[in-house]
Amino acid sequence: MQGLLEALYAARAGGELERLSGLFGESAHFRISGSGDGKPITLAAEGASQIRAWLAVLLKSFSISRYEVLATVIEGSRAAVHWRATIHSRITGAGVVTELMDHVEVRAGRIVSYVEFFVPR
Repeated sequence: MQGLLEALYAARAGGELERLSGLFGESAHFRISGSGDGKPITLAAEGASQIRAWLAVLLKSFSISRYEVLATVIEGSRAAVHWRATIHSRITGAGVVTELMDHVEVRAGRIVSYVEFFVPR
């Protein structure tokens, strides 16, 4: 699990779509919720093809710098990861320090559920 998490965050921070999407199982669930500029943001995807499409949009729209894991709890096939990063809009160029909390569930070496909550500071 630790190795999978390291690969997940390295691929995300590195903007590596192929590597990142390859970590998800065919019938995975993907959810991200938070707020930006005081407006709620939610996205959901079911299955590898929808997840890949959303990941492509996210990587095209945002880049990540100063990524730091603050805490990780692993219990069997599930993990919770609290992390912080500066998220840069590739559209506006603005960067915002953001706190994120992810819940990841894995089966057969692939992510089957990914739920993320984020709050800009």
